[in-house]
Amino acid sequence: MLELYRKQIAHEFENCITRTIARLENSDTHRPFHSALLSEQALFWSRFERSFSTSFGQGAIERISKLMALAGGATEAGNQKETYVSLSRGQLAAIDAHVASLREGGLGRAPNWDLDLAAAQYRVAETAEERRVISDLWWVKDGKNHYMSIKTVKPNIDQTAEAKRDLLKLKIHDPAAEVYFGLYYNPYGENKTDYAWTPPMGVFDFRNDQVVLIGRGYWDTLGGNGAYEEVLEIAEEVGARTRARLDELR
Repeated sequence: MLELYRKQIAHEFENCITRTIARLENSDTHRPFHSALLSEQALFWSRFERSFSTSFGQGAIERISKLMALAGGATEAGNQKETYVSLSRGQLAAIDAHVASLREGGLGRAPNWDLDLAAAQYRVAETAEERRVISDLWWVKDGKNHYMSIKTVKPNIDQTAEAKRDLLKLKIHDPAAEVYFGLYYNPYGENKTDYAWTPPMGVFDFRNDQVVLIGRGYWDTLGGNGAYEEVLEIAEEVGARTRARLDELR
């Protein structure tokens, strides 16, 4: 990875800590029952975790992911990318009906991206209608568009269904494009097959669909082989510099 991108990614991580510390210094509240029941250290880390989760949220992950895509050879990249897709009324209806059947368990089979895409590519001689799709991350590599919907690592079924509708629209509109549903880490282990959050599993096959990227697959798709280890290494380097600042607060 070019040093330019390492520094920019490190800056994003460090900003998360800086914002967290500023929030801790300015927003303490009087909580007599917490103070009576918990140690001072437990109270500090409870406050820190809540504040850090706010700082290290969707926006930070999107920005770091964009930088990783550029480091991995993308010629362009952006967050919250607006794309106007042109699909027939029949295709739009087929997408909505298909995703509804998946989430309600009425399809008679498990989700499978390739089969689901084929089922949604309903074509009739109709006037095309335009729809706007917003992608959390978009990049161009080797002349090809890539679109990613980035979600919390335990997404609910509504978020997942909406993302699948968007990805189907993008793929049908631009068959040469690559589309992804991305979770930036796996809370259940290192392997994709370890993923065990069941609420959205009726919409995607989280363990087998190639469009679903989790943890290592997420980062390596963006930045190339080894990108997952590299982004963790950058985070470790930032952590080594910021831990002393946290110790001063306790």
